[in-house]
Amino acid sequence: MKSSGNSSATAPPLLVPTGAQPLTLEPFDDQARASFSLTGRSVDLDPRTHAVRRDIADIRLAEYVFAPHYAVPMIRPVARTALLRSGRDEASDTMVDLNPGDSFEVLEIAGVSAWGVARPSGLVGYVEAAALDLSTTDAA
Repeated sequence: MKSSGNSSATAPPLLVPTGAQPLTLEPFDDQARASFSLTGRSVDLDPRTHAVRRDIADIRLAEYVFAPHYAVPMIRPVARTALLRSGRDEASDTMVDLNPGDSFEVLEIAGVSAWGVARPSGLVGYVEAAALDLSTTDAA
């Protein structure tokens, strides 16, 4: 007997349409929220506008996606002009120019690059870590 493969256990996750508005994420407040839980299936979110990868996600997305690790964003100012890129390497597409004084929500620093969300554009990508002022404390 053939199975269609369309059971609740194997159905693809719900999709957030590409043209849909991104989720509105408020600054993280660990005093306001003690726990997070995924209350249904993970949804597919656009990685250009939602900080989620296979290995890590913004903790503010914990109700929407499963990830092996969640990170609390560290808001850091951009210290010098930099490019937000779609990937770690310099050959990756440039998404937006970041200017001194812009805010960047750092979720991961690995090697010479930082991954996170550029504000106010809301785009997610990689920036050269040296372009950020990593010595400052979080500011909302």
